[in-house]
Amino acid sequence: MNLKLKRAKELAGYAVTLTREQGVGVMLRRGAGFVRRRCFSKRDKYLPGKKVLEAQAAEFAGRSAADCGLPRISILTPLYNTPEAYLRQLLDSFAGQTAPNGQLCLADASDAAHSGVAAVVREYQAKGLDIRYRKIENSGIAANTNAAAALADGEYLALADHDDVLAPHAMYVMGKAILRQRANGGPDSFFYSDEALFSKSIHRPMVGHFKPDYAPDYLLCCNYICHLAVFRRSLYESVGGERPECDGSQDHDLFLRLLERCGTAVHVPQVLYYWRVHAASTSGGVEAKPYVAQAAKKALREHLARTGQSGEVCDGLFPSTYRVRWEIAGEPKVSVLIPNKDHTDDLEKCLHSIYAKTTWENYEVIVIENNSTEPETFAYYQSARQRYDGLRVVNYQGGFNFSAINNFGRRYAQGQYLLLLNNDVEVENGDWMTELLRQCARAGGAAVCGAMLHYPDGTIQHAGVITGLGGYAGHSHKYAKSGGSGYMFRAATVQDFSAVTAACLLVKASVYDAMHGLDEKFTVAFNDVDFCLRVRDAGCRVVWTPYAQLTHYESKSRGLDEKDPAKAARFEQERRRLYQVHGRENILCDPYYNPSLTKDREDFSESDDLRNLKECVF
Repeated sequence: MNLKLKRAKELAGYAVTLTREQGVGVMLRRGAGFVRRRCFSKRDKYLPGKKVLEAQAAEFAGRSAADCGLPRISILTPLYNTPEAYLRQLLDSFAGQTAPNGQLCLADASDAAHSGVAAVVREYQAKGLDIRYRKIENSGIAANTNAAAALADGEYLALADHDDVLAPHAMYVMGKAILRQRANGGPDSFFYSDEALFSKSIHRPMVGHFKPDYAPDYLLCCNYICHLAVFRRSLYESVGGERPECDGSQDHDLFLRLLERCGTAVHVPQVLYYWRVHAASTSGGVEAKPYVAQAAKKALREHLARTGQSGEVCDGLFPSTYRVRWEIAGEPKVSVLIPNKDHTDDLEKCLHSIYAKTTWENYEVIVIENNSTEPETFAYYQSARQRYDGLRVVNYQGGFNFSAINNFGRRYAQGQYLLLLNNDVEVENGDWMTELLRQCARAGGAAVCGAMLHYPDGTIQHAGVITGLGGYAGHSHKYAKSGGSGYMFRAATVQDFSAVTAACLLVKASVYDAMHGLDEKFTVAFNDVDFCLRVRDAGCRVVWTPYAQLTHYESKSRGLDEKDPAKAARFEQERRRLYQVHGRENILCDPYYNPSLTKDREDFSESDDLRNLKECVF
């Protein structure tokens, strides 16, 4: 089926569901928003409305940083031969903040030919703005940032480049976010926001970078946090500030060291920073600064050393991405559980690919026979046991229940890890099982890991599960061409997710048992989503890796639910149960998916409803 036709059918299906559940009015409003986003002006699309900004400014009218009640944030900006137009845009954005809790600290390393930089700064200081300025010798970006930090007296620090622009509500939103965290008893040491790229004016942004909540595995693969990062000054000082030896990736290095101390970061889903795209900026690609990759790998290697983790830091699949080949602790045994009913051609393809390609040696395969009716199936089992060393077939009795079948198979498994695997998948790369183990079988590893699954035509079938897509759950980057980086490298880096599909799911046996296996009330659908959410809620991590790749001949085993009325009714019942068990809002608000991204499709495109940005709701 043509990709555009697939998406059109999915969108139409979502419109029908939305109409049924929330009414025609809601569906029409969402549709109108979709048309506006596709067809009309994109001016100020990420900025709050004029009345919202005016209300923020009015809240603090006549107040200063000392009496506004917001934590003071000192913005650190090293200057170096900054073009006057860029500098004025930065200074104007600071002057135009809706809250008075900001302080701008400028360390100027410009050469003698660019004395005009100081003159522009003095012009803005004369307006009574809280701008601290110092002329310094150029010692590199990290040392220059530390020099700016020495000028700061705010409780918090923020980082801003000399050619970028702050959103007008940046200080307001960050100040409010800090107070909210304190009121709720949450962590208040490290915050980061979303950002947008622009070339000339922030009123015409090119694209937004809409980030997940804190995702530690993702951060090891790329500096997704970037801008705007705000953190306690005392925390910055406790780690010694930025390190000149990591120039080029000094912020990534800093974030890793800060997080080693504070443990987590709070994501504020507002576009508070505008990152200028030009030839010399890393926003346009690291080709402009080839030393970035070397610095990033150094930062990552030293982070592993400081935290007592063992792994080899390598280049990732794309520039500015990285990969950790984790050292597996011991040689754990993996029990591969494959439910099967007839379809021996599929099963043979699956088994042959496992035994012919898998380089990890310590595994066993258990086929869970599920009410096959064809005599040839049982003859095949006998033959397969003779051809595939150690293969076992166990007989499940009872009606079809995917959860119960896997729970039954688990009784026979001897491995420290269980690998749930569909019978209609085919292994692509030999170290697939090794890669899944790398993510879990290490100190501090994840409890669950999923794989990259492709359709037979080479497009992506599964790159992680996002709850809330289509109202319930969907697959990240579904139908995208394989080999691409995806949204913000999210199809090409190890990722934190709320769930992964049980078509290929590795889990620690102890975790599986602690969760009492798959919930047998989810007979067909959402059993994997429910299981992963319970694992996540228990404080364990669920990750996905692009380095374990399989082909998935989806739906061959049981047919498409929507074509059978009984199956469709069962599917709908299990969707309702997902809400009942986990709560509708929890399902719709996946922490690893940004609220400014669409829930109508699985392609990470922007939502047609950006009210959270326009109304500054966070």
